[in-house]
Amino acid sequence: MSTSEAFVRVAIIMAGGSGERFWPVSRRDHPKQLLRLTSPTDTMLGEAVSRISPLIPPERIYVVTGEHLVEVIREAGVGVPSDNVIAEPCKRNTGGCLAFAAAHVLAHHGGDAAAISMAVITADHLIGDSERFRRTVDVALEMAERKGVLATHGIVPTRPETGYGYIQAKDIDHPILDERSCSESEGISVFPVAAFHEKPNHDQAEDFIATGSYFWNSGMFFWRIDTFLEELDAARPDMAEAVRGMHEAIKANDKATVRSIFEALESISIDYALMEHAKQVVVVRADYPWDDVGAWTSLDRTREHDEHGNVARGGPVLIDTHNSIVYNDAGAEEMAVSVVGMDSVIVVVSKDGILVIPKDRAQDVRHAVAELKARGAKQV
Repeated sequence: MSTSEAFVRVAIIMAGGSGERFWPVSRRDHPKQLLRLTSPTDTMLGEAVSRISPLIPPERIYVVTGEHLVEVIREAGVGVPSDNVIAEPCKRNTGGCLAFAAAHVLAHHGGDAAAISMAVITADHLIGDSERFRRTVDVALEMAERKGVLATHGIVPTRPETGYGYIQAKDIDHPILDERSCSESEGISVFPVAAFHEKPNHDQAEDFIATGSYFWNSGMFFWRIDTFLEELDAARPDMAEAVRGMHEAIKANDKATVRSIFEALESISIDYALMEHAKQVVVVRADYPWDDVGAWTSLDRTREHDEHGNVARGGPVLIDTHNSIVYNDAGAEEMAVSVVGMDSVIVVVSKDGILVIPKDRAQDVRHAVAELKARGAKQV
């Protein structure tokens, strides 16, 4: 791998989500990124830190989260210094999160925006082949550092998925060479971005796949901070000015001004605010195993099945049950769980909550959470 001494590389892990679609195991104060959904021994956030830390050292990895989660994440011991778990003043979507992160990094790493590159990665995705992932990150960072572009990872699609956004690449038959030999870049291709597309219907998704020039939007981004600010100046000058203002306020330890500037920001995703409008955007072909782990049904894609097509955790008794997901978070010693005569259902049991839902309605868990909140339930 290449790590240029001309740049300070930092990683930003966005970890502010609540993961409502994994209720009753995921809660506001113990969200999805702190669950062991993809590893029997580590949280998803801990996995994210371990995956990137051979490329970027833990002292330059920052976890950005909500104020109510800072101490929880610090106590979880995810592998970064305690002071590197930082809190957004309030929720302002990924646009606000990354504006705040850029300001924080500038304030703590010398303030030279042209000498700092950022890898923005996720806290709650399943990524197989960590070595391949790091190679792909390295290519994206070198593109950002050497070419002054905004880079993203485009996941090679494996099905006509309607739940993800897509990135359309230009010149799919003529990738950017990046002045590197194939052996140095490990055959990882880079393309200019033609457009970002919202979640398609099934027919559109099939058409996307057929062209070979569309990738799933990974939600991971790579840039030099000066490039980030230049593109923001053009697309969202208010956000660029907010980054600069927060940078100065953080240096002065003026938390009230940081909060005031941040609260004035629009709540908007970085895709809408910047990526869809930026002039210099490239997509790096990411062919490592990847899954969004967005709902209970993702366990069908990431966990082993029994002979009846079931995914089971926590020792449930399954009788005449097929193609189902049964997740006993308490474990068989604490809670006896049995499912009889069911097909294609999700049953999740925690110490103080139970979910039963058809698999094809897994996305609707959030409606149950909304109703529980409206009732003032403490189990959310």
